[in-house]
Amino acid sequence: MFFFRPVWKLIFLLNFLIGLIILYPFFRWHLRKKESFPKALRLKRFWASWIMTIPGIRFRWESEIPLEDLPQPCIYCANHTSYLDIVASYRKTPGFYVFMGKGELTNAPLFGMFFKEMNIPVFRNSRSGSHKAYLRAGEELDKGHSVFLYPEATIPKTAPRMKAFKNGAFKLAIDKQVPIVPVTFINNWKILQNGGFFKSNGKPGLSKVIYHKPVFTKGMSETDLVPLREQIYKILDQSLQKEHQYESENR
Repeated sequence: MFFFRPVWKLIFLLNFLIGLIILYPFFRWHLRKKESFPKALRLKRFWASWIMTIPGIRFRWESEIPLEDLPQPCIYCANHTSYLDIVASYRKTPGFYVFMGKGELTNAPLFGMFFKEMNIPVFRNSRSGSHKAYLRAGEELDKGHSVFLYPEATIPKTAPRMKAFKNGAFKLAIDKQVPIVPVTFINNWKILQNGGFFKSNGKPGLSKVIYHKPVFTKGMSETDLVPLREQIYKILDQSLQKEHQYESENR
C-alpha cells in the first residue's frame, strides 16, 4: 500500500496535467471574452470526467430534488475535504456558476488562468481583497450566475469533520436574497487526501456527492445570518455523520 499510494498519485497528477496541456488552447480561446465562459464551463465538465475516469475514480451522485429543479441563481455551499471536491463538482452541478477560491490559485501554472478570468479569487489576508471578491460574487448573482464556494475556506485536517463556517456565504445569500444549495462531498478525502505525497491516501474509488434541497433566504435579514449558517452546517454534518458514524462536536 505504501508503494501504491505515490504511484497512483503520480498517475493522477500526470493525467491532470496532460489533460490541461491538451485542452489549454481551447480554454484560453473560450476565456477571451465573458460571452464564451459557458463554453469554458462545458469544457471543464468534460475535463473533470477525464481526470476522474482514467485513474479509476467512479462517480455517484444523489439529489433530494431533481437537479434541473434547483433554483438559479443560487449559492452552492459545500464541505471541503480534498482537492478532488473541485473536480467532482463539475460532474453534475447544474447551471452556470463560478467558483470562489483562495487567491493563491492565480499563481498556479496553467490552472491559474481560471481564477484570473472566470472564477473569483479571494485574498484572505487582505480585507480589501476579500471585500472585492464579495462584491464580485454579488455581481455574478445579479447577472443570474450561481456561485460555488466552501464556507470552511480551507481543507481541514480533521476530515470528515468540518471546521466552523465563515459568515461570508450566508451574508451574501441574505443580501442578494438567493437560495443556498448545500452540497455534501461524502468521501473524497478517502480517495485523494490532502497532505504528504507518501503519507496521505491516494487510490481509485467511488466519489459520492449529495445535492440537498435548497434553503431559501427570501425575507431574511442580517439577524438571520447565524441561524442560517448553523442550519447549512447541520445539513452537511448530518450527512457526514450518517456515512462515517461520528458524533457532532461543539464548534
